[in-house]
Amino acid sequence: MAGTSDAASVSADPAVPITLTDVTAEAGIRFTHNTGAFGEKYLPETLGAGAVWLDADGDGRQDLLLVNSTDWPGRGDGTPPALYRNEGGWSFTDVTGGSGLDDPIYGIGGAAADYDNDGHVDVYLTALGTNRLYKGRGDGTFADVTAAAGVGDPGFSTSALWFDYDRDGHLDLFVANYVEWTTETDLFCTLDGETKSYCTPESYTGQSATLYRNRGDGTFADVTAAAGVAAPSAKALGVVMLDTDADGWMDLFVANDTQPNQLYRNRGDGTFEDIAVTAAVAFSETGVARAGMGADAADYDDSGLPGLVIGNFSNEMLALYHNEGNGLFIDEAPRSPLGRATLLTLTFGCFFFDADLDGRLDILAANGHVADDVGRVQTRVSHAQRPQLFRNLGGGRFEEVTGAGEGFDAPLVGRGAAYADADGDGDLDVVITANGGAPRLLRNDTAAGNVLRVRLVGTATNRDGIGARVEVSTGGGTRWRRVRTGSSYASQSELPVTVGLGNATGVESVRVIWPGGRVDETGAVEANQSITIEEGAGIVDMSPVER
Repeated sequence: MAGTSDAASVSADPAVPITLTDVTAEAGIRFTHNTGAFGEKYLPETLGAGAVWLDADGDGRQDLLLVNSTDWPGRGDGTPPALYRNEGGWSFTDVTGGSGLDDPIYGIGGAAADYDNDGHVDVYLTALGTNRLYKGRGDGTFADVTAAAGVGDPGFSTSALWFDYDRDGHLDLFVANYVEWTTETDLFCTLDGETKSYCTPESYTGQSATLYRNRGDGTFADVTAAAGVAAPSAKALGVVMLDTDADGWMDLFVANDTQPNQLYRNRGDGTFEDIAVTAAVAFSETGVARAGMGADAADYDDSGLPGLVIGNFSNEMLALYHNEGNGLFIDEAPRSPLGRATLLTLTFGCFFFDADLDGRLDILAANGHVADDVGRVQTRVSHAQRPQLFRNLGGGRFEEVTGAGEGFDAPLVGRGAAYADADGDGDLDVVITANGGAPRLLRNDTAAGNVLRVRLVGTATNRDGIGARVEVSTGGGTRWRRVRTGSSYASQSELPVTVGLGNATGVESVRVIWPGGRVDETGAVEANQSITIEEGAGIVDMSPVER
């Protein structure tokens, strides 16, 4: 639980510029998100779509799944998501055809994990209409098991995550749902009294999220009401797992659009309690429900407890909640450069990651408005917006990075965002998706510090070790990361954790606290290594990271 006692001793040179290079074309990514729009201004057209990093074929490289929406009925043949196999050397191949994922659905987001503990990654896609669960075969192909598993949520789903809320070793599934909408119930909304515009969520009734409990036999039970997470007025877009009070049970934060956010504390008996109001994360500091989009949680200031970053609407700024450790969170954004820099942006995808491997977690925000005609009524706000990168200066302070690369210069209608070490060099690369456009794949070319990468293999707990806390100790103190699915918006970053070491040449120990409570601890490990820790066995594999 200790924070870093001497941050300078494990920090890289703060003057080192952060550089993320757009390599989308070079890598062979040829994808354009299809909203299905044909002039009717249907609400779902504004929300898609996310991206998922996953090792689909088990070769150790992170592949990329780009979620897609599709044509409206009667308007075309449909467009499936796109699965790109990572060939190494920044070469990706479209292997969608024959993968089993090539079924056109009106997709919004996705989450990937080994829900049946067979050693192969599985994929859950959220959609307008029936969601899909695809069981992985381990060779890059998948089988649709939605009906058999009983997880075909028929609502208007956005983000999702896998987590083991009851600590029985089987991954459960939380699905965020948005509003009650169909083409038949679509409303006419307008900015000028004549031309149709996209409606805001206030026009529609909310929709409760769904919690599915994994029975361990390939099927799931809908326990939404029994677990205490039924909330018909919610309009959820983002969800993140965290242990807000460090009691070993995974809690959930849900970002809602124009409705109060939710913070579900896990009671440890199969039920949750919404403590968002008393924790002060339900509303803005002025008591107003904001338009929450994506969210992430991490210990960004080495306090030992997770804070929150939340993407909000334009004129609302990002929220950066510090965990006070007494059940209360305080939003630090309004009084910081971070808040001022994000006042006019509309942020969907957002996450903490260590861009320069100095040990401190930076913030990335994917921005883009929902109204393509917003400029007609708000001249300072645009539809397409630049993504933003904020460097962690320590002490909870962030500054916007300028000159990070062309991927941050040109505006796009940003939605999903996720990170992975796509090229195996230890630093974290990024994908940002665009609503109705092409994604950006950004290679991290920062002259970063040293690194340790940790992959977990659970035995008594879930095989991916999701929910485990990984603590890395150096001469400068201890930093920790959580193995998680979900977060950001409708997207998922890789499961292996990356701990930046700055100038440190090694770590004194790695301590893993597994979801069931077991603790494994290693001895010293040199820097720039990728290690695999198996529950109960310690380090079972180690390989150098080519820096």
